[in-house]
Amino acid sequence: MALTVRLWQVVSLIRKEMLAILKDPRSRALLFVPALMQSLLFGYGATYDLTHAPYAVLDQSGGAVARELMARLEGTGVFYRVATLRNSEEIAETIFSGEALIVISIPSDFESRLASGRQATLQVLLDGRNSSTAGLAANYLSSIVSTYNESLQGTAPVNIERRAWFNQNLESRWNIMPALIAALSMLQTLMLSALSVAREREQGTFDQLLVTPLTPLQILVGKALPSMLVGMIQSTIIFMVILFWFQIPLRGSVGLLYFGLLAFTGASVGIGLSISALSLTMQQAMLYTFMLVMPLMLLSGLLTPIRNMPEILQVLTYANPLRFGVSIVRRVYLEGATFPDVAWDFVPQLVIATVTLPLAAWLFRTRLS
Repeated sequence: MALTVRLWQVVSLIRKEMLAILKDPRSRALLFVPALMQSLLFGYGATYDLTHAPYAVLDQSGGAVARELMARLEGTGVFYRVATLRNSEEIAETIFSGEALIVISIPSDFESRLASGRQATLQVLLDGRNSSTAGLAANYLSSIVSTYNESLQGTAPVNIERRAWFNQNLESRWNIMPALIAALSMLQTLMLSALSVAREREQGTFDQLLVTPLTPLQILVGKALPSMLVGMIQSTIIFMVILFWFQIPLRGSVGLLYFGLLAFTGASVGIGLSISALSLTMQQAMLYTFMLVMPLMLLSGLLTPIRNMPEILQVLTYANPLRFGVSIVRRVYLEGATFPDVAWDFVPQLVIATVTLPLAAWLFRTRLS
């Protein structure tokens, strides 16, 4: 009987939290519409694939070889000429204005050096302000020139056949989008859980919570479950956009994917509730959350590999649940990983949850006393 009463008390608290979150139509829209919009924006905007590379050319040779090289370049469908320069003074302005990503300068002795069997130099100037795309364009251009060199020599002693695993076309969208299932939902989950107790204090209802027969554990469960539910719903929205709109195929188990998301969401909510218990106002909770979100994103491996970071930062990533949430989602989604493959990624998240959730309960208890 006592257990039934306690369960009913927790359910009542969960219901109260859900009503507080969902009673305002604008709040409902802010919970779910941003997840949908952000997943679409990231899918179309956050890509490193080279699809459009504007270039300018300064051809001082005027020969047939230079024209053939430019024809091969434009025949790729990636490079398109935006300017034909008349002198070297125009190069700086073309790059400074952002009109061209690369400028190709062909010297006047280009044709004659090739005709005499000597090496000819092709100067390529890159806009380093967009280093990732410029580097890809330079590599692409190098491969085109190498292919042309082979055609001049008439021999191709080595035939390279390239195959990519898990992402056959090497689309950066396939790398970024699955990770967003965890990353985008974390933003709202962390914010909701961080504001839960701070909102009670600011609205004056925290005192009413003090006089209820609820234990700190019941308060913890009642505060945690609504935020976890919202986070899982947002992850589902993003998952559906990736699977059906962008048509990135799921290789692994849906059950394992959601099991990983549940562990990740629990760890995130534990951090959020600890922030909420420490904060006296909603403004403080929002400030602490915003201060925390950017380091969590940067140290998650979402955009840059963790192995490329300094060793001290690699150690700090073990306290970041997003690192392991991203790892689980990517491996299950793209590789088709099974539970033994990702089991160790669950351990740090469980450790984070077992530290932060009791910490939040202890902070509740000190506030109640």
